[in-house]
Amino acid sequence: MDYGAAIRERSLPAAWRSDNFGALLTNLESYLPEQDLPGIVAAYEYSAKVHEGQLRRSGDPYITHPIAVAEVLAALHLDAGSIKAALLHDVIEDTASTVDEIRERFGEDVALLVDGVSKLDRLRFDSAAEAQAESFRKMLLAMVRDLRVILVKLADRAHNMRTISALPLEKQRRIAKETLEIYAPIANRLGIYSLKVELENLGFSTYRPFRYRVLERALRKAKGNQRHVLRKLETRLTKVLGDEGIEARVTGREKHIYSIYQKMQRKHVHLSEIVDVFGIRVIVQDIDTCYRVLGLVHKLYKPMPGRFKDYIAIPRVNGYQSLHTTLFGTNGIPLEVQIRTDEMDQVADRGIAANWQYKAVDKQTYSTEERARAWLSGLMELQHAASSEEFLETVRVDLFPDKVYVFTPKGEILRLPRGATTVDFAYAVHTGVGNRCVAAKVDRRLVPLRTALNNGETVEIITARSARPHASWVNYVVTAKARNAIRAYLRNLEKDEARTLGKLLLSQALRPYSLSLRKLRKVRINSVLEDLGLSELGSLYEEVGLGRRIAPIVAGMLAQDAKRDHMAAAARRQPLDVAGTEGLVVDYARCCYPIPGDDIIGFMSSGRGIVIHSESCGNLAEYRKQPSKWIPVRWMSRPRREFLSEIHVRTMDRVGLLAEIAARISATDCNIDRVRVDTEADGAVQVFRLRVRDRKHLAQVLGSIRTIPGVVRVTRQAGERAAERRADS
Repeated sequence: MDYGAAIRERSLPAAWRSDNFGALLTNLESYLPEQDLPGIVAAYEYSAKVHEGQLRRSGDPYITHPIAVAEVLAALHLDAGSIKAALLHDVIEDTASTVDEIRERFGEDVALLVDGVSKLDRLRFDSAAEAQAESFRKMLLAMVRDLRVILVKLADRAHNMRTISALPLEKQRRIAKETLEIYAPIANRLGIYSLKVELENLGFSTYRPFRYRVLERALRKAKGNQRHVLRKLETRLTKVLGDEGIEARVTGREKHIYSIYQKMQRKHVHLSEIVDVFGIRVIVQDIDTCYRVLGLVHKLYKPMPGRFKDYIAIPRVNGYQSLHTTLFGTNGIPLEVQIRTDEMDQVADRGIAANWQYKAVDKQTYSTEERARAWLSGLMELQHAASSEEFLETVRVDLFPDKVYVFTPKGEILRLPRGATTVDFAYAVHTGVGNRCVAAKVDRRLVPLRTALNNGETVEIITARSARPHASWVNYVVTAKARNAIRAYLRNLEKDEARTLGKLLLSQALRPYSLSLRKLRKVRINSVLEDLGLSELGSLYEEVGLGRRIAPIVAGMLAQDAKRDHMAAAARRQPLDVAGTEGLVVDYARCCYPIPGDDIIGFMSSGRGIVIHSESCGNLAEYRKQPSKWIPVRWMSRPRREFLSEIHVRTMDRVGLLAEIAARISATDCNIDRVRVDTEADGAVQVFRLRVRDRKHLAQVLGSIRTIPGVVRVTRQAGERAAERRADS
């Protein structure tokens, strides 16, 4: 069949006209080669056949949905493969069709696209969140192979949002929230403005319907007042540009509702305080003309200080390029003007979709497809070291546009999200730099690592070979790369430390059997590993170090001595020396705060390693029910760190007493970790959490505080406090 002729003669089959496929074909014929149309018709006919008899929640035939998805992509002028994938995107999920069948009929290209868009309904997950996360991970993998996967998915979501009213209210809200948090930001990150705006407005009107209606009414009223002013400005600007011999297209523009709502939320301002709700867009031929027009505009109206942004020289992360300036317009009304080339306008509206029709010819126009691929490659590096849900949270964080531009000491520009710290900067330079950073300079001044960066600052990172990431960094970094790199390092560090500790505990547990790890036969070790379901000896060390396996029991299995009482053997083993520097697998209990000089005992806690308690701890009675998990421990002669301890200071009510106590504590070379004051009728109890070296150091602190006038009593709260808390409960 000659589809082009049929379209021109309006002799399409009746079925095609009834489900809008004819209108789609007319649109496609306007930009696709005629030889591509038969393949698209074949995809439509196959989809219509396998979906026959299926209805959507709205009651419409199911085939209307794939056609609508294809229409969204046709509006972006996507290629024939994308249109076929759109028509077939639900056949694997909702019919008996398979990927192999799609591959055989329509080729590898289309099969990969369809499979990438398909959800993971055939798999089972522990939670809906995990299913959503794993589905997104699969889609991301397909996106890396072919970016058109996400375009089909975005078009699919756009049509689903258009028809969402047919679903139950609770499901509408869930889908709308997901659209606002994931799909609209992806469209923005890929520069597809038209889809971003539609997804945001549809998601907002569904998720926050009352707020949407209030803003819509206010904007409709404001637009009526501004229409005359905008028309007058457009006319004047067109005349000035014409007088200068500049060919330009001048149009009015309006900020969309969800974008306005976000700005009001972010800046805590009223609608009347948003200055760029309405504006003017000027489209010219080349970049040089953009800057000429900027000069003319600033001659015509005074620019508002601090409101000029050059996104041509420094594009946004999604490839968006334009000059933005805010002017004092007629009667002092603020007016935003955007100046860009025609090519930049195409990319601003269609993002990576523009690459299939509009290729960059200006050297300063950045490829949005290259940026998208770089972003996806970065996410793929992160996804290997995270669980599905953690990975989805990473993507959520990473989706929002960059706002801060800072410089390296060599003058290179780095883009970082708003609120990024010097640690984020270090990891943006290189993961190795982040892992070894110990200090930072901003504009040549030393600053704390948690310092948030501002536009235009020059940042220098100071590193040390022996340095390593600190767990607290996760609390203030904002970039996904930094957060995942820190977590991955700490995970591996804990694993290494657990193996070292496990090997030490197992060696110690073997001594009562007059054995060592070197003397054990390999056959026996392999037999025990097989019994425990472990692949290697290192994994066994890790299990023992983290407290998931009890060292004396494992030692008994390795010694293969069933007659011997393993627990008795464990009781005869030498105590384990602790120095406070063992890392993540040796923890110090917060119920009794043990410090060097206290009599201590270790408890093997599953997943945490060894938890050190004071022998006077009130919780010991509870834990003694599990004798197999206790191990003898003792302090090394010179522990190499400070330890937390808590003291209670009962005082009379006197002005300045808290400051005086803090000064005395500081004078004894002791750091205060936390302070809490509990007031009473006749005074107060001041609770200090301190960092001390040992019992002798703590005794100096207590002695110093006791001499202060107004102090009634000073006590160390350790095991006694835990016992009292259990008695009260």
